Amino acid sequence: MSSKILVVDDDPTLLRFLQDFLREEKFDVVAANNGAEALRLAYREQPDLVVLDVMMPGMDGWEVCARLRELSDLPIILLTAKSSEADKLRGFKLGVDDYMTKPFSFAELTARIQAVLARTARPPDKNERHLLYFGDFTLDLDKREARKGSEVIALTPTEFRLLEFLVRNKGRAISEEELSQQVWGDYYQGERSAVRRYIWMLRQKFEADPASPRWIRTVRGFGYRLGTGTGMLQPPDET
Repeated sequence: MSSKILVVDDDPTLLRFLQDFLREEKFDVVAANNGAEALRLAYREQPDLVVLDVMMPGMDGWEVCARLRELSDLPIILLTAKSSEADKLRGFKLGVDDYMTKPFSFAELTARIQAVLARTARPPDKNERHLLYFGDFTLDLDKREARKGSEVIALTPTEFRLLEFLVRNKGRAISEEELSQQVWGDYYQGERSAVRRYIWMLRQKFEADPASPRWIRTVRGFGYRLGTGTGMLQPPDET
């Protein structure tokens, strides 16, 4: 069964070209030319991924993304003419899965769509643990949420994937390149700064003192590791 893609852009020419190209690539495509219609189609059509333009009149892509994220972790690729650090950070904070700056290659967009779909649809290993632990924190892989005791810590889908990979590899130094590969895939062309932004955001949520982190440690000139030395707590014994 082909994946369903919702494409949202207020430029009718680009929207038509995107629809035609993605259909030739065997995707099922639905399209919207404004934010309100995009939300209606997202809830009615239940797409597998959204390709979303940022700069639209009325309800822009930022607001559409925020509203989608209130109820769903539906994969989102942002399209924008802006490439500033602040704009990228804003998109990452909203939980987007990828970010492309106009003008862009349709072939590259297709490759990124395929990479994001493969990542988010990857079936779980039947033998994997459904709960992961570090310190007082628990990651529930079934519910895709983090908790400290009974308190749920709000995470975007991308934040969860990054933290999950760190916890699965706790105690091991992981390069920024490996983190980028695991979280965003082969076709993510963002700089190392994307990993650093998300590390910064995770520290705000999990560290008592983000400026002096206990858990998410920097390995200078290389990357990061979760916990070290006596600060590394083990998961509780399983019964």
